[in-house]
Amino acid sequence: MTDPAPDVALAVDIGGTKVDAALVTPEGSVLRETVARRPTGRASTREAIATSIRAAAAAARAAGGPGSRVLGIGVGSAGPVNLPAGSISPINLPTAADLVITEVLAGLAPDAPVALALDGTCIALAEHWLGELAGCSDGLAMVVSTGVGGGFIANGRPVTGTSGNAGHIGQIRVRTRDADDPVASTLEAIAAGPGTVAWARSQGWDGQTGEDLAAAYRSGSAIAERAVARSAAAVGEAIATATTLYDLQTVAIAGGFVNVADDYIDRVHAAVQQAALHPYARRVRVTRSALAGDGPLLGAAALILRQ
Repeated sequence: MTDPAPDVALAVDIGGTKVDAALVTPEGSVLRETVARRPTGRASTREAIATSIRAAAAAARAAGGPGSRVLGIGVGSAGPVNLPAGSISPINLPTAADLVITEVLAGLAPDAPVALALDGTCIALAEHWLGELAGCSDGLAMVVSTGVGGGFIANGRPVTGTSGNAGHIGQIRVRTRDADDPVASTLEAIAAGPGTVAWARSQGWDGQTGEDLAAAYRSGSAIAERAVARSAAAVGEAIATATTLYDLQTVAIAGGFVNVADDYIDRVHAAVQQAALHPYARRVRVTRSALAGDGPLLGAAALILRQ
């Protein structure tokens, strides 16, 4: 006799280059056989993006078999989002402006609710459920990758804001502390992978990618060391600002660019200590996410399973 199919959430993560979907159990297990991916992209038409979202979700749903009961569909999306309207307008998907998610996913799981949130909010929910923010009443989850995003937990609850866009920490302005390179810009422009690689190239480094920069850092390149330090310092300054405002206990950082250096998180923490003015802000714990690449899907599932 086979075990009955589990109750699950259908999780969907919409990004600038792809959409992922999977079924997730109430215990927080991503069912690997259900993981599905479809392309998006700036050049995609509105119809192509909608088709990719629905196709990824439908493939994940079908892989669960006819016996699994979908409790709801949780959707995390790159922003901005409009929660009252149930729509998304990702900056990197301009043709998808004001795309209504309930219409795209209609009929995939009859009678199941559809819940939408900013991808940064989903990351925070995942960390609070199963990651480094577990048991934390006030925290921040960040992603440092091709962009910089984030989401806050305050008093044990996700902070969404009126429209759903609270947590866009990558768009706050910071200033570099390098006396030879005093720049004021957004955190994302200074600290994310593409901006950091571009800065290193402007200093004479001849690499092309974040992976190249990581290799150069390990080999002792002075330019790569300065580039990594510049990124980590900007992230630390942003965390110091956020912690001063929210009295955060823990900040968990995910994203591929965090792996550019083994001591990246240590550098971020040191930058927080330097930038924070108040002792309570310097007490914040800064750590690497323990969720690997599952955070976005787990957070989308949490919209159904944990709310």
